[in-house]
Amino acid sequence: MSKLLSLNELLILKRSWSKSGKKVVWTNGCFDIMHAGHVNYLQQAKNFGDILVVGMNSDQSVRALKGTGRPICNERHRAQVLVALECVDFVIVFDEKSPVKIIEQFQPDVYVKGGDYTIDTIDQVERRVVEGYGGKIVLLPEEPGISTTLIIEKIQKIAPH
Repeated sequence: MSKLLSLNELLILKRSWSKSGKKVVWTNGCFDIMHAGHVNYLQQAKNFGDILVVGMNSDQSVRALKGTGRPICNERHRAQVLVALECVDFVIVFDEKSPVKIIEQFQPDVYVKGGDYTIDTIDQVERRVVEGYGGKIVLLPEEPGISTTLIIEKIQKIAPH
């Protein structure tokens, strides 16, 4: 079975995971130019449950969030890297700016966000949905000095103009 799933496939699997008592963790992001910070974050997220499902913004979604020059790596390549990680059990790609519709239907036990967020700066619609069905929200500590933006800035500094 592929680790890259459609919403229908994900919902079918979720029913069987719930029946067998497995705790499901959700996180999401653009994951453009994967780096050690992403890997550490995903490994930590996995520790909060049995199954880690990663929602990944599509190219269209990344452009809407970050601007026309992004993503640097296309969604096929970004998904390929995510599914190759041992800590990632499944990946779902979404086109919207927020995966709130997926979260509403999927209802993961644990919703994880990175340390660049606080409870007040995470998407508040997503927060209300997760709190509404009784899910747990976990905010992981930030890893300073590692980000896609910093990598892009370093490349721009050394690139010939």
